[in-house]
Amino acid sequence: MRQVVSWVAGACVGFARACVVVAVSMLVPAVWAASVVVAIRWGVGNPWSWVPVLVLGSVGTLALSRPVCRMFRVLVATWTATDIPAGYRRAEPVVRMSTGYWWNGFSYERTRRDALLDQRWRIRWSDPATWRDLRFTGIAPITAGVIAALPPAGVAVAALEFGQPALSARLVGVLGLIAAVAGAPYAWRSAEPVAVRFLRASPAMLLADRVAELTAQRADTTVAQAAEIRRIERDLHDGAQARLVGLGLSLATAEKLMETDPDQAKVLMREARAGAATSLTELRELVMGINPPVLNERGLIDAVRALALDSPLEAAVSAEVPLRLDPPVESAVYFGIAELLTNAIKHARATRARISLSQDDTGIVVDVEDDGRGGAGVRAGGGLAGLCRRLAVFDGTLEIHSPAGGPTRVRMMVPCASL
Repeated sequence: MRQVVSWVAGACVGFARACVVVAVSMLVPAVWAASVVVAIRWGVGNPWSWVPVLVLGSVGTLALSRPVCRMFRVLVATWTATDIPAGYRRAEPVVRMSTGYWWNGFSYERTRRDALLDQRWRIRWSDPATWRDLRFTGIAPITAGVIAALPPAGVAVAALEFGQPALSARLVGVLGLIAAVAGAPYAWRSAEPVAVRFLRASPAMLLADRVAELTAQRADTTVAQAAEIRRIERDLHDGAQARLVGLGLSLATAEKLMETDPDQAKVLMREARAGAATSLTELRELVMGINPPVLNERGLIDAVRALALDSPLEAAVSAEVPLRLDPPVESAVYFGIAELLTNAIKHARATRARISLSQDDTGIVVDVEDDGRGGAGVRAGGGLAGLCRRLAVFDGTLEIHSPAGGPTRVRMMVPCASL
């Protein structure tokens, strides 16, 4: 009995999904059918009756191609968990030049609105994904649409024929109902192979996206390195360098006073010794800012535990197995955790945090959860955006779940062959 109920439920769900696939795949053919109706009403004998068919059909196809493809991707991802990357070209930021004109990557425009509009159309027409979407809107109705239409068509035939008095008509109705019930759990599944085959990005598109991504990562890395060098120079100039210069002057003065005023020379020597100790401390802190010694000496797990002990939060660290990664990956993950703890203290006003480090088949997985007020997200120029860029250098990803009111859960995943 339970199997029968389960099968009936699956048939009902399949029938509903088949109807959705038919509705989505037939949107563009419906536009062309509507344009034909308009042409017929205008007059078959009119020599210009083909104009509305061509104009309305073409405009409707161009307007619906991308939404139809997006709906197919969403349906396939929701029903089968198969993710189909869109592969659309991304628009570069529109920049205002010193001349007052706006540069959109293609041309100069007088206003930002004109630059964005020109950029949008240029990318739309030059993007190979546009022609891929147009091709799919022509293929989907005669493949996935026809197959998914079998259950609704069977129900329609059954509804029409059961009302006829003839026995043959009723037999046709029964056959239509049987076909609808038998095909309902499976007819919608044709949407997945069709979408995967014709909606996936071409190798050229994937290569172009990868080149753009690597170019952006290289630029981010260059900017980060330049900022780090400036920070080191500033810290050395304002701290240790100034103290070392003062230390040299104190020693020179003490050397001159050794014979005439030994007591004052001893005072200067004591001050120089204190200055040397302070300079050494500042240099150690500077080096720790570049890469903590515990990270180099004892690995990521102990470094994160030391970070949790120094944090004002009540932080708990758990690790399934001892991890020892490549030094660049360890550094990126360590400073990523430090960034998340800082955000939890500074923005979320959290009191407790939980850090979990584990590994899967491809790399390291880090989960950081806090009891703050939530609302965290990746914003341009923010710390989380910088963390995404830092992880992207290693093909890592950042997932954030932070509803208003909390809690905030962040997952960092970094592929690493050294595990």
